[in-house]
Amino acid sequence: MKQSALIHFLHLLLGGKMATRVLQRVGKGLKQTKSGLQTSGRVMVVIRSGSGFREDSWFKSLFVRKVDPRKDAHSHLLAKKEDNNLYKIQFGNLEDVLPSIHADPEYPCELVGTWNTWYGEQDQAVHLWRYRGGYPALTEVMNKLRQNKKFMDYRNERGKMLLSRRNQLLLEFSFWNEPVPRPGPNIYELRSYQLRPGTMIEWGNYWARAIEIRQQNQEAVGGFFSQIGSLYTVHHLWAYKDLQSRENIRNAAWQRDGWDEVVYYTVPLIQHMESRIMIPMKTSPLK
Repeated sequence: MKQSALIHFLHLLLGGKMATRVLQRVGKGLKQTKSGLQTSGRVMVVIRSGSGFREDSWFKSLFVRKVDPRKDAHSHLLAKKEDNNLYKIQFGNLEDVLPSIHADPEYPCELVGTWNTWYGEQDQAVHLWRYRGGYPALTEVMNKLRQNKKFMDYRNERGKMLLSRRNQLLLEFSFWNEPVPRPGPNIYELRSYQLRPGTMIEWGNYWARAIEIRQQNQEAVGGFFSQIGSLYTVHHLWAYKDLQSRENIRNAAWQRDGWDEVVYYTVPLIQHMESRIMIPMKTSPLK
């Protein structure tokens, strides 16, 4: 690569100041070589590696990221520690739930909310369950359901109606309130974000501050991130009186200090996002 082309490329890639520092580093390396490596307008970049030299090693080193060693999983840093809760969100076409499971104290789980999608993917039911006690509670529920004839019959009939079905296991962000029953009537918005892998901590850091901005109208219901299923998925659940109220509240957020910064820095973390407007079913604790 010609010297002028190399300089131009570095300026495009790194910006002026960084490119200048890299070229200064290269220049010092050239002066330290024994045989003088600038000939006929051509620059050969050489950096000592071990007992010999390797060409272009400096260029590869520009893209090496240093990782700070951690002994905690990201989920431990983001999730609530005082509550050992596990959540399951289910998406299923033409699906219903068994309210009797929610009401039965023998099952260590509770229905947080159940909705029909109004705007988004049509004819889709969304169910959110909470398992107090984490994975052991989930396992206990599944084992008991296998012995529940009513549920097994229901599942067989349900299978004849389903077009598709999927679920995710979730943890709740430590900085969101735990979702609790609320009176209605309300509409609910489920905003789902598929993040770039490795960006969950960064997302959490920004939203830990942003949630304070969005609590003034009590519209924040719950915030969750996936553990099993589609990974690096975030779900934010909001409640509004109606669509116009939603519009007014969301527009008002832009008038508060810090909201524009949150949007600016979190949008690049998103690979895909989706919004569902949902109507609670009669059996939903979130009305």
